[in-house]
Amino acid sequence: MTDIANRYKNNPILSPKDLKASDGNMIIECLLNPGAFEFNGKTGLLVRVAERTVQKEGLLSVPIYNNVGKIEILDFKLDDPKLNASDSRVIQYDGVDYLTTISHLRLVWSENGVDFKEDPAYPSLFGEGEYESYGIEDCRVSKIGDTYHLTYTMVSSNGVGVGLRTTTDWKTFEKKGMIFSPHNKDCAIFEEKFNDKFYALHRPSSPELGGNYIWLAESPDGVHWGNHKCIAKTREGKFDSKRLGAGAAPIKTEKGWLEIYHGATKENRYCLGAILLDLKDPSIVLARSEEPIMVPTETYERTGFFGEVIFTNGHIVDGDEIHMYYGAADEFVGLATFSIAEILKTLNV
Repeated sequence: MTDIANRYKNNPILSPKDLKASDGNMIIECLLNPGAFEFNGKTGLLVRVAERTVQKEGLLSVPIYNNVGKIEILDFKLDDPKLNASDSRVIQYDGVDYLTTISHLRLVWSENGVDFKEDPAYPSLFGEGEYESYGIEDCRVSKIGDTYHLTYTMVSSNGVGVGLRTTTDWKTFEKKGMIFSPHNKDCAIFEEKFNDKFYALHRPSSPELGGNYIWLAESPDGVHWGNHKCIAKTREGKFDSKRLGAGAAPIKTEKGWLEIYHGATKENRYCLGAILLDLKDPSIVLARSEEPIMVPTETYERTGFFGEVIFTNGHIVDGDEIHMYYGAADEFVGLATFSIAEILKTLNV
């Protein structure tokens, strides 16, 4: 397998110990999959922070977000016959599923793209309302004009869908609601309108018939989406044999729209690949990685909350260079750089 990523020598750049829990009743379990953007000369990351509750004797406590984005703790007695706690990640009480961890999006900033810290002037983003009651996850940031479009995973007992918020100043956000209904995630909006329309990659799931594939959709306003087309499927025997999904916004090159995506096997080993889409009609796939361009090799990628995982949904492009921020082992945040020309070379274009 080919790995052409140049990892930052002091990876990981962020670990759970580097941030404080959002609430006195919570403990940070892991950091995951940051969205990335530039604003006022700084690099910003929206890191997914997964937290669990401090447990009390004789009880199993799980967190949810209420309508105004505040954590509420639900306490269930361990000996309650309505409680099924056989799965450490998802419990069931009286027929309703609850997550044992809950995620929000923590905003951190850097002058040099490596050393990140919080700024109290810029708030974190939390789940709000019925469809985000179990948290918000894995944000992708696309800038179109002066507006940043934040697509993220909304999680609740109703399922997993894609939410959208927009901002121009990173202090106030306009909520657009759920733009792709369950079960859907991995939504990345192109940073350029063409044919007078917005375009986005997304990943519906169809376990009975079909699979976890990358689809393309178009929209007149960035909120209402249609004309869906399946553009990339899983491939038996390859690194993306079980599921695949888009990373950050596609990168415009002379050869086409370059999208770095994640692919996973049935053993849940996550690697990165690349796909090249036609500049005028992104439903046309020009080329796709036969082998991954990045695989879990380092200790912090192979060992953690969930090992053998590399997952990205955030990058900064500087000429030929991609500064890619990625989740490692579902616990840490790493940084790697790629050459666009080198990636295109692996695609034989």
